[in-house]
Amino acid sequence: MRHALSLVLLVSAGVNGQTLPGADGKPAAPASTPATKGAAAPGRGAADPQAATPAGGRGRAPAAPGAPAANTGSSLVKDLKFAPARSIPAPTIASLTLPNGMKVVLQEDHELPVVSGLILVRTGSLFDPPDRIGLARLTGSVLRSGGTALKTGEQLDDLLENLGGSIESDIGESLGGVSFFSLKENTDAVLLLLKEMLAQPGFRQDKLDLVRVQMRTAVTHRNDTADAVARREFRGLIFGNDSPFGWQEQLGTIDRISRVDVRNFYQRYFFPSNLTFGIRGDFEVSQMEASLTKLFADWTVQQNPVPEFPKVKNQPSPGIYLAEKKDATQTFFTIGHLGGQINDKDFPALAIMADILGGGSRGRLAERTRAKMGNPTDIRVTWAAAPDHPGLFEISGSTRSISTIETIKIVQEEVERLRTAEVTDEELRVAREAALNRALFATDSKAKIFSSLLTNEYYGFPKDFVQAFPKALQSVTRADILRAAKQYVDPAKLTIVLSGNPLLFGDSLERLGPVTRLDTTIPLSKAELAEATDASLTQGKQVLAKAQAAVGGADRLAAVRDYTMRAEYQIDAAVASLGGAKIVQTDSWVSPTIFRQDSNLPAGRVAAYTDGKIGWISTPQGWGALAGVQSKQVFGDLFRVYFRLLLSDRLEGRTVNAIDDTTLQISDAAGQVASIEFDPQTGLPRKVSYDTPQAAGPPIYSEDVYDDFRDIGGVKIPFKITINQGGHRFADVVVNQYRINTGLKPLEMAKRPQ
Repeated sequence: MRHALSLVLLVSAGVNGQTLPGADGKPAAPASTPATKGAAAPGRGAADPQAATPAGGRGRAPAAPGAPAANTGSSLVKDLKFAPARSIPAPTIASLTLPNGMKVVLQEDHELPVVSGLILVRTGSLFDPPDRIGLARLTGSVLRSGGTALKTGEQLDDLLENLGGSIESDIGESLGGVSFFSLKENTDAVLLLLKEMLAQPGFRQDKLDLVRVQMRTAVTHRNDTADAVARREFRGLIFGNDSPFGWQEQLGTIDRISRVDVRNFYQRYFFPSNLTFGIRGDFEVSQMEASLTKLFADWTVQQNPVPEFPKVKNQPSPGIYLAEKKDATQTFFTIGHLGGQINDKDFPALAIMADILGGGSRGRLAERTRAKMGNPTDIRVTWAAAPDHPGLFEISGSTRSISTIETIKIVQEEVERLRTAEVTDEELRVAREAALNRALFATDSKAKIFSSLLTNEYYGFPKDFVQAFPKALQSVTRADILRAAKQYVDPAKLTIVLSGNPLLFGDSLERLGPVTRLDTTIPLSKAELAEATDASLTQGKQVLAKAQAAVGGADRLAAVRDYTMRAEYQIDAAVASLGGAKIVQTDSWVSPTIFRQDSNLPAGRVAAYTDGKIGWISTPQGWGALAGVQSKQVFGDLFRVYFRLLLSDRLEGRTVNAIDDTTLQISDAAGQVASIEFDPQTGLPRKVSYDTPQAAGPPIYSEDVYDDFRDIGGVKIPFKITINQGGHRFADVVVNQYRINTGLKPLEMAKRPQ
């Protein structure tokens, strides 16, 4: 429907030829860029305890459930005294299993007239298919924002707002979560909405598209800051970029995720016996048990048990790695190697050790850099163990580029010193009390203790782990730290990743050893042919036949022999070169392959013509043969002519392959590929996606989103189109004239502008 506006840009540029939601009895804080009011933005981890911890999230291993990260980098003066550590009470809970297999943990608390809860789901991004990395996170977000089979996400928002309640969902690395909050008197109504969302999610396409755009935007901006680059590349080197612990979401892996993929992921992991439902608040246990039994009685879906999560492969990658970032005025670094797990017996000693090394301005690294260079370098150290797999020993920070070499040498020396002599009594006292303070802060309310208990049980930890961890911290000695450092810290295995401008380092980085340069280029998405089977090809014909009927019928489509479309393109303000411009464009087509486009640009008129084999292009600078990337763009637009695309089953050389029950991939022998998504309600084409060739670099992923269908000669045609390129809005198109079968003459169309 929309044609080569990207060609216009070429010419104009001169080219020619994991805090648990509800854990505190209140709704979780909204995400910064939510897909809807009730859904966490991808990557924020609103319902993921792992992402909520100070060292958690996709980029770092999570801290212990109910325990602190090894070091938060907070500054403490050495003479600061702490009150004696209080004991953490063990909550009184009731555990049961519903007839459908769902495990339930209940805790009465009549202090406030509210009820909150969290459903833990054994799933996570560790189960993402390698070609669809991001599927788990996308599913976790759209589970809530996509509404239910009966209600849209917006309708859920309104109902919950009127009830004074909330529901959130998210999926992290090895844990999925759905939480709720309700006033006591509205608990039944909120739980009914929660059950409807769990058992009958809507996964509406528009919300899936919105979250996908947010995820693509995050990918395209992931190299914006040097510190994020250093941490990301460090993780990939330690865990392996081909491992689910170290791989990254890419534009291509996000674009491949379909609505069917999301549904299949949900169906595999969201079934009663794979869920643990923890509820606490103002209720009677017996009444809540009866209510839940009745509420979930008809949700009896079963699946095979979920397999174990993948294991971390210990593949040390020692050495010095540089991610060059020429616009950086500081150097950011991340140094370390594989760490351990939270339930390792030496985790408390290692957590305190990390605090001694990098405890803000009081840490050894800060003191050394202050003494050497006059001011402390911003350095943070974590022994960020994970609950179910080894985490990372990570030293990260920034320094003035001219001090880079000296700073790295200081880090290496101080890591070695941890293994050669005991820490001082004062260092142990301050670091241990700081760790205890963080542990107690993480469990300073009944709600936090309850949430910790749930996650501890999820990961198979002892029931008293919350109480045992502070005691373990208190028992750490200087000898324990030295022994643990000798056993777990290995200077020979340190991976050193720097992100910055090497021209500003003040000395050659090779002074530290051989340097490997990292390629941080973000691969662009490419259209890839899906596997075609007899079944998918048969389904493809059926899906296309439905679409043909929805727009007016195959015969009426075939009866269109020519068309002329005049439209106004409002280019988005952020687009380079033509940002904010309004362009008037006229497309003309005569069956089967004569196509012409005339565009009025700020710099003058541009026209392009082809008869399906050869063609020409005319610009204010002159005219010439249609060739190169301009030819590819025009022939791509000819391939996607609205009537031809919807009649692809009648065109020789085209393959119509069903991706799912509402999506087709259409290709031809010349290598053209486009995907069409159809509205499941109306059957009308909703979006066409494809790759747009670029003058420099690989093709860019593009989408044409259709709206405002009107009847022209018995055929429904979109009069509004939103064009997205590379995950960003490119232009809004309004069609103000559309005529068919007016008797266009091929010879007239072939005339060049005078």
